[in-house]
Amino acid sequence: MSSQDIEERREYYRIEDRIALQILPREHQETSAEDREPALFELFGELHRLDFEAQLLLRQIAENDRTLANYLKVQNKRIELLGQAIASNLLEAIGPARTVMLSEAGIDFQHDQPLAEGESITLKLVLMPLALGLRLPARVLRCSHNATGYAIAAAFESLSDAQRQFLARHILQKQALERRLAKERQEQRQEEPQQADSH
Repeated sequence: MSSQDIEERREYYRIEDRIALQILPREHQETSAEDREPALFELFGELHRLDFEAQLLLRQIAENDRTLANYLKVQNKRIELLGQAIASNLLEAIGPARTVMLSEAGIDFQHDQPLAEGESITLKLVLMPLALGLRLPARVLRCSHNATGYAIAAAFESLSDAQRQFLARHILQKQALERRLAKERQEQRQEEPQQADSH
């Protein structure tokens, strides 16, 4: 990877996250007719893509008909809840959630097997809590042995605009949640001495 690519990767905001992750060879083909997981995975990706496209239309509807917009939001929430219920099957197929460092440019994760630097792989990610499934091409940048296995750093390659927007939105939402939780913890710490003084 060139120094320019490394600098560009550093420009993206990185978050620590817990996601389901499956690592496949780039040429891997899922052809089993009995395996419903690939179709389910693609279905979740398509549902979220459609939801993303519908947001602009929903805002336009809300300008003219607030009642209709509220009704559509309720229907959207019902679909979202059904999707989360079905997502348990998807997570079982891909594996338990693991801690990763995630950005729009790439991902760092712990793995039990080494991966060759420069190797092309396919990463199947399930972002929580909405069970957003993404199948992303990536290239291994680094692989180093440590006490618990192998630390892998991989850069995403040739992402579509929709995939990049999904990642960016997820990271922004996670960042906002972290800031809100940090603010709440800080406010709690400030309140504790005041409560102690009052006794």
